Amino acid sequence: MARSAAGAGTIRKKTVTRSGKPYTYWEARYTVGYDPGTGRQIQRSITGKTQKEVAQKLKAVTAAIDAGTYIPPSKMTVGEWLDIWQQDYLGGVKPRTVDSYKTTVRVHIKPALGKIKLETLTAHTVQSFYNGLSERLSPKSVKNVHGVLHRALSQAVRIGYIRFNPADACELPRIEKKELRPLDEKESRAFLEAIQGHRFETLYKMTLFTGLREGEVLGLKWDRVDFQRGTILIDRQLQQPRQGSRDYFLASTKSGKARTVTPAPWVMDLLKHHGAAQAKQRLKVGTLWAGEDYVFTDELGHHLTQPAVYHAYKKVVASIGRPDARFHDLRHSYAVAAIRAGDDIKTVQGNLGHATASFTLDVYGHVTDQMKQDSAQRMEGYIKRVLGL
Repeated sequence: MARSAAGAGTIRKKTVTRSGKPYTYWEARYTVGYDPGTGRQIQRSITGKTQKEVAQKLKAVTAAIDAGTYIPPSKMTVGEWLDIWQQDYLGGVKPRTVDSYKTTVRVHIKPALGKIKLETLTAHTVQSFYNGLSERLSPKSVKNVHGVLHRALSQAVRIGYIRFNPADACELPRIEKKELRPLDEKESRAFLEAIQGHRFETLYKMTLFTGLREGEVLGLKWDRVDFQRGTILIDRQLQQPRQGSRDYFLASTKSGKARTVTPAPWVMDLLKHHGAAQAKQRLKVGTLWAGEDYVFTDELGHHLTQPAVYHAYKKVVASIGRPDARFHDLRHSYAVAAIRAGDDIKTVQGNLGHATASFTLDVYGHVTDQMKQDSAQRMEGYIKRVLGL
């Protein structure tokens, strides 16, 4: 007899007894291929409550077999796949990000979706999960959870465990942009007065006048500072593997790309004086000096820690009436000042290390809007002068 073609199937009605009661359903069996060792058919089955339902499922399966896109059913659960994904597919991700992913999986995703079979996970199920999260988490937090789940499911698609990513079709809650509150010129002057003689004075000034991220300032080493050219290479940042950890390590920048910034000459002079003072301190402590070559260190040459710098900063801004100011607002203060001083968006983007100029515009668009209004007022004054009005 000739072999049945792969994709061929039959449908039949079946009745079984469950808990002493008859239960009727429909079953379709189809051939997916042949065992190369025995030559026997490899068959799978589909079940459903009605003949029509099973026929539709069989039609979809046989079409996939004919097209070569068929994927055998898997008993793997979402939780089991997430375990595999975390162990085997996060090798190129920064340690702190991996830690964040694992926390998100453990706290949010696994409890809700972990026991569901991976192949049966639907967009509606995922959407219901996100809707539930929205009742207790901020829109940004829900988006972060989505980012982790979507990435894990995309990997499952790439290796053939599922045909499509059910998180693709989901709607996320809208994230309302928080109004930026950088230090204005008056507040910046008050801040500079408040940090005179402070142990972190140079570090705070450096951040305010270059827009470097906190990790980039803390991870800056002298071999990245070129006094002859007046430039600083930003290619690393100091990070903790997890919040509260005492261990620190140098990682790549947030964008993963190095950039060279050219600070104002005043800033480079500030660094020269800071380096001279550090050299005196190094001679003073002698062999006790750590010798890690960081620009900003404690009294023994060890790099500074984020909590120490942050808590001291919060005390300073509280003293000038801005207890709400975050350390990151120094970066925003630099960006706003640069744009108002006339720097084009592309230059500001490069100095800040943003991926695109459009992102920079999105963050600081309100500044350019104000500049347009100021320009219009200047033109208004010019017109009146020319017309003698």
